[in-house]
Amino acid sequence: MNIHFDKNTDGLVPAIVQDAVTRNVLMLGYMNQEALSKTLETGKVTFFSRSKNRLWTKGEESGCFLTLVAIKEDCDKDTLLVSVNPTGPTCHTGADTCWQDVNNQSFGFVTELEKTIKQRKENGLSEKSYIASLFEKGINAIAQKVGEEAVEVIIEAKDKNDALFLGESADLLFHYLILLQAKGFTLQHVVDTLESRAR
Repeated sequence: MNIHFDKNTDGLVPAIVQDAVTRNVLMLGYMNQEALSKTLETGKVTFFSRSKNRLWTKGEESGCFLTLVAIKEDCDKDTLLVSVNPTGPTCHTGADTCWQDVNNQSFGFVTELEKTIKQRKENGLSEKSYIASLFEKGINAIAQKVGEEAVEVIIEAKDKNDALFLGESADLLFHYLILLQAKGFTLQHVVDTLESRAR
């Protein structure tokens, strides 16, 4: 890396810290050349503290270190993106992030869909929805629906109509998310299981 530390009179560049797994932004700090070198050498993220006027390794007092995974420079070579595995809360307030957000993994629209399914499950038939009616019928009906959708995906996989294949795939995923909720799980539990197998 050829970071332009000399762009600012204080020799510091912003270092955006991001969780390597969840991709959530945890905090913003500043690094000079010495802080960057120490980070690379020790594998623990080190900043230059403007308030303490010295190098500061995150976690040196709290024990909540940021273990380095990777560092990238931006296109102007004056900002760093630091990918980490946090060993605890990042913010000094005890929150996961300095924006007081919970550092949970998100699957974008699928996570929002899971929230909707959970809401329909909890509110029951008062929602008057297809999802609520499936929960009312019970686990056997939900599991049977997943099986039906899986068969339809297989059938469409053998044809050449991509739109039908994707439509049936969406139906399968949708009903599988309902089945997970019926069993008390989320997609994150499935991802955790897959990750444990990869180790």
